[in-house]
Amino acid sequence: MRHLPIAPSVFKNNRERFIKLLPKNAVAIFHSNDQMPRNGDQYFPFRQQSDFFYLTGIDQEKSILLLAPDCPNKNLREVLFTIETNETIAIWEGHKYSKEEAREISGIDKIQWLAGFEIALREVLTEANEVFLNSNEYPKFTPDVKDRNFRLGEKMKADYPLHNYHRSAPLLAKLRMQKSTEEIELLQTACNLTEKAFRKILGMQLSDKHEFEIEATIDYTFKTGRANGHGYPPIIASGKNSCVLHYVDNNEKLKASDLLLMDFGAEYANYSADMSRTIPVNGKFTDRQKDCYNAVLRVFKGAKKLYVPGNSIDLVNEEVNKMMEQEILKLGLITKEDVKNQDPENPAFKKYFMHGTAHFLGLDVHDVGSKHEKFKAGMVLTCEPGIYIREENIGIRIENDILITENGPVDLMENIPIEVEEIEKLMGKRNGD
Repeated sequence: MRHLPIAPSVFKNNRERFIKLLPKNAVAIFHSNDQMPRNGDQYFPFRQQSDFFYLTGIDQEKSILLLAPDCPNKNLREVLFTIETNETIAIWEGHKYSKEEAREISGIDKIQWLAGFEIALREVLTEANEVFLNSNEYPKFTPDVKDRNFRLGEKMKADYPLHNYHRSAPLLAKLRMQKSTEEIELLQTACNLTEKAFRKILGMQLSDKHEFEIEATIDYTFKTGRANGHGYPPIIASGKNSCVLHYVDNNEKLKASDLLLMDFGAEYANYSADMSRTIPVNGKFTDRQKDCYNAVLRVFKGAKKLYVPGNSIDLVNEEVNKMMEQEILKLGLITKEDVKNQDPENPAFKKYFMHGTAHFLGLDVHDVGSKHEKFKAGMVLTCEPGIYIREENIGIRIENDILITENGPVDLMENIPIEVEEIEKLMGKRNGD
């Protein structure tokens, strides 16, 4: 593994908390992620299924976690099944976990090879009535390809049709929304690597460089810092591209007069940071760019105060929309008459600010959690207002990662430059200003 070791007690505690949510005589089964075919005989780089990593810490394909806490056979109450390696696999594919290594990482005492899974499953199911299967239940995501948990879950329901089947996803979402101290430390490491990359960019001569050259600088910083890489495809968007919310081509040449909107975050030990900053390519905001930037910054600062227990993403969005409407009025982008005559379902300000302000963050950049969920201490969310003026090629987004605590919001990115004066000062040092 690339990241520094994580104490197995973290994963042991996660399993114990999950097991407490299961009914009597229940069995839960979790599969690792697929190896995703790329082309020919190649796979895309492997990334572990988030729930599986949360419960085991195992970052290897073709692995299965079996939990049967009430099974009479004590040897089958908690078992991790992994690939049995051999000389050929070692030569062609490299190292796979030994049983001892899997035990040390996960804190699971009983490790078996995959070949033993079907026999073990049959035994635990004879003593169980309830079966919990896992699936990806992100509400706005419906992939064409069914994942390993879904496919093998369907097979299991066909092989054992008389059991009662349930969803593990709601139980895991409940657990994963509130981060442990160790998880917050991993997120902070990801945020610190993201800061390091951003500061490197502030020190670069940007004019006439391409967006992909900026991306390459970020790549290098992340990987030399032990990160997996990016937590999501980075957005490096200059000029008109800054007004495209999910622009990821990153191919254009930067122009001195343009703004550069960057949305990127390091993924460290599978935990993702998520940051957005907008800077002037030539190191100096124009008056108009500065006015627009400070409008977004004022909304950002006002929004952060809402990240307290009892509020929700719905409430944050509602309050931010009010703040943003006033800022967009001040910038002359809409008029009071526009507001008076607007369609309540499609308010005038939405032309310039069309997305939400927050999402949960953790093992996934868009982590588990509903926008209706009340904030609780230990949750981590983004705060990311923006303004996008296509007719002026001005796109500005400011985004930090906020930890909810009983004592108020804690900004995990508070040390990352955000004020106009600080950004201009740091960029000015490129020229010895």
